[in-house]
Amino acid sequence: MDLIEHFIQAAQQNPVRIVYPEAHDERILRAAVKVSELKIARPILVGEKAELTGLADGLGINLAGVEIQNNQDASLLDTYAELYSQRRKVKPTIARRLIKKPLSFAGMMVKAGAAAGMVAGVANATTSVIQAASLTIGFEPGISTPSSFFIMIIPDYYGQIDYPIIFADCAVNIDPTPQELAEIAIASGANAKALLGVEPRIALLSFATQGSANHIRVDKVRDTVAIAREKAPHLLIDGEFQADAALIPQVAAKKVKDSLVAGSANVLIFPDLDSGNIAYKLVQYLAGSKAIGPIMQGFASPINDLSRGASVEDIIAVTAITVVQAQNKSTSY
Repeated sequence: MDLIEHFIQAAQQNPVRIVYPEAHDERILRAAVKVSELKIARPILVGEKAELTGLADGLGINLAGVEIQNNQDASLLDTYAELYSQRRKVKPTIARRLIKKPLSFAGMMVKAGAAAGMVAGVANATTSVIQAASLTIGFEPGISTPSSFFIMIIPDYYGQIDYPIIFADCAVNIDPTPQELAEIAIASGANAKALLGVEPRIALLSFATQGSANHIRVDKVRDTVAIAREKAPHLLIDGEFQADAALIPQVAAKKVKDSLVAGSANVLIFPDLDSGNIAYKLVQYLAGSKAIGPIMQGFASPINDLSRGASVEDIIAVTAITVVQAQNKSTSY
């Protein structure tokens, strides 16, 4: 079964409320209707009902089965502004001005429990989506920064067809510290288990393999391994590994001793955004792999960012992933 279809079917088992703050975009309107019809989620559009209904009618879209929440509603603004002001230690009047903005309003809906997750990005930059989610929803306990991962579907991996491997972080953190990189590793492992149903074997990648070279860049990865193991002793985390030592059993047998990760890693953690972004695109285009993502992680509730060029089908797929993340949000990072 195609992995996206798997996520859609999993989402349909327990569709939760997902909010879309960019409701004036035709793609969001069409996706919300389809998500509702397929029972993937219970979609919520942010905006004024008459305005959105009129816009949809003009496009031949029937919003009858889709909930709309007005981000100018005085009572909701008061409630969310009070919650925000308590959390961020700002005056309610300042909070109210911020919460009127669709991204922040949607974030506060999630924070208040009125929605289980948020999907945005077709009309806002990634930095804006991340900033709004950081200020309103905040991070998972033990996490200090948001990050992202791709699910790379390898068409033929040593006889295994459509083999999934997680690559992180390939879209958000440019040069994470050892502490941040450890958090990325732990969050990626949790998502590997929640989304793929596999036991994560997490490899911290480098240009060296366990002592084959010494450099400040290698030290960063070694420090990351130590921090990650201390924070999450229940996870299989190892490194520093070159990519072949992490993935290929024959290479691991020659280079690494006594590792439950080397040669069988299914979660690859890159030391910086340069290596992560380059790697996923090389694998995508040269190996003919499918790249699903970037999928956001680290927030207290699921938030996912769309590309500006996202299609209706892309929005539906990301919604399904967000629902599955919400279903598994009790998973500890």
